Amino acid sequence: MRYEIRVDGQMTEPLVKAFPELDHVLLADQTILFGAVVDEAQLYGLLARCRSLGLRVLEIRQTPSAG
Repeated sequence: MRYEIRVDGQMTEPLVKAFPELDHVLLADQTILFGAVVDEAQLYGLLARCRSLGLRVLEIRQTPSAG
């Protein structure tokens, strides 16, 4: 499964590096983290990491798989 996680604000480089398994896009007022997520446990782990880093999650959505 592929997911997008939108967080409030532009993440700094150290914060982006805290998610090596995901790609990212910086927007004017948001950052989109995206990539393959193996299962719910990994998804919840990503969300816990967001929370522990003080990131405000705006949206989580499953996206179509590439290919």
